[in-house]
Amino acid sequence: MTGPTPYARPARSSAREIIALVCDNSTFSELPYPIVEFKADGPLAWQGYDASRARATARTGEEESVVCGTARIGGTPAVLIVFEFGFLGGSLGERTGDRLELAYEHARANRLPVVPLVATGGSRMQEGMLALTQLQRVARQSALTREAGLPQIAVLRDPTTGGGWATLGAGADVILALPGAQVGFAGSRVRPADADPAAYTAEAQVAAGAADAVVRPEALRETLARWLWLLSVGDRSSDGSSDRSAEAAPPPPSLAAEALSATGWDAVRRARSPQRPRADAYLDAYFTRRTAISGDRCGGTDPGMACGFGECAVNGRTVAYAAQLGTATRPAGYRTAARLIRLADRLGIPVLTLVDTPGAANDAAAEREGAGAAIADLFGAVATARTPVTTLLIGEGGSGGALALAAPGNTWATPDSYFSVIAPELAAAILKRSEGEVRATADQLRIRPQDLVELGVVRGIVGPPDPDPDPDLR
Repeated sequence: MTGPTPYARPARSSAREIIALVCDNSTFSELPYPIVEFKADGPLAWQGYDASRARATARTGEEESVVCGTARIGGTPAVLIVFEFGFLGGSLGERTGDRLELAYEHARANRLPVVPLVATGGSRMQEGMLALTQLQRVARQSALTREAGLPQIAVLRDPTTGGGWATLGAGADVILALPGAQVGFAGSRVRPADADPAAYTAEAQVAAGAADAVVRPEALRETLARWLWLLSVGDRSSDGSSDRSAEAAPPPPSLAAEALSATGWDAVRRARSPQRPRADAYLDAYFTRRTAISGDRCGGTDPGMACGFGECAVNGRTVAYAAQLGTATRPAGYRTAARLIRLADRLGIPVLTLVDTPGAANDAAAEREGAGAAIADLFGAVATARTPVTTLLIGEGGSGGALALAAPGNTWATPDSYFSVIAPELAAAILKRSEGEVRATADQLRIRPQDLVELGVVRGIVGPPDPDPDPDLR
């Protein structure tokens, strides 16, 4: 019997080193912290607490476990919350809570995104329950910032455990992590003795859908700059609130031949062809650059659903995208798409969805993973979105598993696509028809793009790209 997988701890950086790593040169400005006097040895009169703090200050040069300030990252201003793990393990106490609250309030007052760079072991034992309740304080500030339509992009350093992970980390809109960082609610000294340390890493959290990506330190500034640029350009009104009347994203032009299918079965065959352009080709043509999110935050990922944000090549605006990749969509894929749409809605960013699936995954595992609830959640996210949603049907539109991603009243189709209440083969089986009647059933279902236009299911059929686009739109 083998023991837990060996775990190699990555090198740790101080708060000031991380600030220098991610910020544009000389742009970091520390916020003025409130002056709060505690009685000797803190609120619990914990003997030796003052001495421990003094030693931590001498060792790190910091007076508390978090450094907060404003800076530019890739030219975009943001509020940074940077933990110093060398100060009592980056633990949260009352003074930490004061600083965190100040940082969030400054972000809302100045309409700035928040970037927590987390490295903490959790709440500070020397302050007991008063330290633990700081998590409620942080959670409220994060929620208020979310309601204000401001993005929060967390970076998980080593370690990110306990309440710091459960609030500043896992509560962010986008979650990045450094390679090998210890990430989990249970810290190394409190988890079961036989627990595999590899399960509590950044890589494991990404695989489980709890974080979006692992980013190497040398790429962190560029990655943060790209995310901040994409999520901070949502149209804003004069009073700073989100502009919910933003124009819808234009549908992509077709990458397929312009001819329409003569029969319903022809439409099915074209949509199922391995040679047909897929979502990746449409996304590459539509965006000059894009960055993905990953995971449903419920323990799952789906490689058949691509979600993220990108810069539209037509007008330079940020557009969120959720694209099916031609496979049966799993519950985690629907939940990830719903997460994407709700985030875009809060930030006032238009959404593009690409429909291409034979249908929702219908195996026993999908049922256990909550397929029905996940599809219902996506239907609800699309139906209640205040930001405009545009849909392009680029291949198979298989029943409700495809319709959940489609925008009511703003769905378009390519010439090599079809949309059906159910696959023609399954429709024939339900109607107790022979295999030879499948093609006739496909015609009866009226699933061709031109049928869908006539029925009012889609707005129109997109043509090929304009060979000579207006240079003013570039």
